Amino acid sequence: MTRIIGRYVPVEMAIFGLLELLLSFLVIYTMLAARGVLGPGELPPIVAAWRVVNHAALLAVTIGVCAVAIGLYRPEIFFDRRRLLLNAAVAAVLAFPAALIVSGHFSDGLSRTYAIWLVKVLAIWLAVAVLSRSIFSVTLHQKLFVRRVLVLGRGASAGRTAEAIRSGRGNLFELAGVNIGSADSARMTADLLRERGIWGVVVASDTVNGNDPTDDALRQRLIDLRLRGLRVHDDSAFWEQHLGRVNLDRIDAGWFLSAEGFGNSALSRAIKRTIDVAASLLLLALTLPLMMGVGLLIKLDSRGSVLYRQQRVGRFGENFTLLKFRSMRVDAEPEGAPRWAAKRDSRITRVGALIRSTRIDELPQLLNVLHGEMSLIGPRPERPHFVAQLSQVIPFYNERNYVKPGITGWAQVNFPYGASVEDAREKLSYDLYYVKNRSTFLDLLILVATVRVILFREGAR
Repeated sequence: MTRIIGRYVPVEMAIFGLLELLLSFLVIYTMLAARGVLGPGELPPIVAAWRVVNHAALLAVTIGVCAVAIGLYRPEIFFDRRRLLLNAAVAAVLAFPAALIVSGHFSDGLSRTYAIWLVKVLAIWLAVAVLSRSIFSVTLHQKLFVRRVLVLGRGASAGRTAEAIRSGRGNLFELAGVNIGSADSARMTADLLRERGIWGVVVASDTVNGNDPTDDALRQRLIDLRLRGLRVHDDSAFWEQHLGRVNLDRIDAGWFLSAEGFGNSALSRAIKRTIDVAASLLLLALTLPLMMGVGLLIKLDSRGSVLYRQQRVGRFGENFTLLKFRSMRVDAEPEGAPRWAAKRDSRITRVGALIRSTRIDELPQLLNVLHGEMSLIGPRPERPHFVAQLSQVIPFYNERNYVKPGITGWAQVNFPYGASVEDAREKLSYDLYYVKNRSTFLDLLILVATVRVILFREGAR
């Protein structure tokens, strides 16, 4: 793993992305040079060459951003050929208008000839993207980059860590063993672990910090392993760095007081608020015709109001009125008892099924963002009934409310729709990760990933 602007990413994915970006640049540069420099008049050779370099670089980055947004650098994409073909095709389609906008900087009037040339560029990129991932997937299937992890510990913490590794990102981690305690420490040598292909050791807190009298011996053995070059991770750090989550079994009041992160400076709040207002105004302007059409369809499809107003818990636990396009019948909760939406929920209208699966029903929340009750990015706001219920059974559930709720968030792009207490617990592990590590860069990552979630209807109900 390597750290890029505060985020840990698999080294092979980072290298693969950089190589693909360089290849895209070289292909586009060659094709641009072959067709001549865009722009009126004759340019000096140095200026012309620099213009081509800039044009190629911007197009390569634009296509790369679209590939990231559609999830083409997620490890799991390499194991599903059908999904790879679909995602790559969607990325190419998405990149076409984006590339035209970027190219406008280099030409006063984009011609049909240029559009055809751009289609050729994207066709070549699509072929290369599918081929390169097909080749790279062979190395992943052969487990050449797999990281075998040994978990030391017993109990809930070790069990959850083992399960998180099994269900982690793609097949980059493999559980080598679990439930090994202090009694086995004498047999744990760096040479033996390397022979077994162990990439690293994850130490569960209930072993190292327990009351076992041999804990000192185990700690000394772990120190020896680390100083001999073997990776030794605290399970809490492993969850954050490599799984993008918080291990809820490891947090307590002291964690909130002493752990790094939880940045909340006046400058960061001002930047986030500026982005929220500017982006919301732009999105409202762009989607106004769509929202008017959706409102008409809702009115024609079923009786009731177009907008649905519901009390949600906001920042610092203060309630606010959330706005959504109505997607259920007006008698969806006849007895007034809140309940989670289920798969193929009979309360959802025909138009409601469409706007929920595409997240169009969330667009009115842009008004909540402008009003300051919500942000574009943050934990999803929950209903007071469920907050009261979940806070009783999930420790530190209310701590997710110390940041503004968002239209989309880290949990939404990493975990499907939750409809149970256990689902809420899983989502909280992502929400608290966001609360602790929030930054403008992380917000941009979430915003980009949301494109994938919307286009492929991930987790919608």
